[in-house]
Amino acid sequence: MSDLPPIVLVFAATDPSGGAGLQADIMTLSSMGCHPLSVVTAVTIQDTMGVDDVSAIDAEWVADQARCVLEDMPVAAFKIGLLGSVEQVAAIAEVVSDYPEVPLVFDPVLASGRGDELVNEEMVNALRELLIPQTTILTPNSMEARRLAAEDAEEGDSPDLAECARRLIASGCEYVLITGTHENTPQVVNILYGQNGVVRSDAWQRLPGSFHGSGCTLASAIAATIANGLEISDAVKDAQEYTWQTLKAAFRPGMGQHIPDRLFWAREDEATDEGGD
Repeated sequence: MSDLPPIVLVFAATDPSGGAGLQADIMTLSSMGCHPLSVVTAVTIQDTMGVDDVSAIDAEWVADQARCVLEDMPVAAFKIGLLGSVEQVAAIAEVVSDYPEVPLVFDPVLASGRGDELVNEEMVNALRELLIPQTTILTPNSMEARRLAAEDAEEGDSPDLAECARRLIASGCEYVLITGTHENTPQVVNILYGQNGVVRSDAWQRLPGSFHGSGCTLASAIAATIANGLEISDAVKDAQEYTWQTLKAAFRPGMGQHIPDRLFWAREDEATDEGGD
């Protein structure tokens, strides 16, 4: 059907606050014209201040959720967020390996925005060995990039971000977008690396406050732009622009972090309509 929207399958954990995780992915993909399919990897207890607990879904259930919808609908892209166990990593790696032609966007969620550890070293090793080699574009922040690239690092070795990207690409993924939100720089600088080094570098105004779900939003936006047919560099550019606009329009509904407004464009239209009355 010519009017079929691009379909993106997301593996992620729920977030009852609606700020991050599966809810953020669904809103972002819908906002950008895609139809999201959602595979639940874990159920979390969290709010805008942090994660209190995570309960992982059985790995077989995760795989069965995915295979059920994949046998029913054509998928234009995969997006992977928080995973709950080594067994899940293995199960998802097996599922996506059956669809090598489908681009895979992997946001390696290793800790919450507050700093709560969400994965152990066994899981980090499994991500390196099973999922990163199948990834089209990996989207770690600088802290996640350093942790994922530390596989061969001796104690005291602290590779710079370019070296982290080189190691991650050497492990099998095609592109790495390292985001600079955690770096002490006047602007947020996000750098996309490929096989031959830097593909593009984008600097964004550093907005005040902290945000719940910005990484989920960016990774899902990249999945959406890829699903809509853009090449990687342009997909990353447009996804960053969308994400920055959601952060600029963010709101603070609770006592913790701000939540990106993934439907900022709809509210802008409403304001314009009201102004014209």
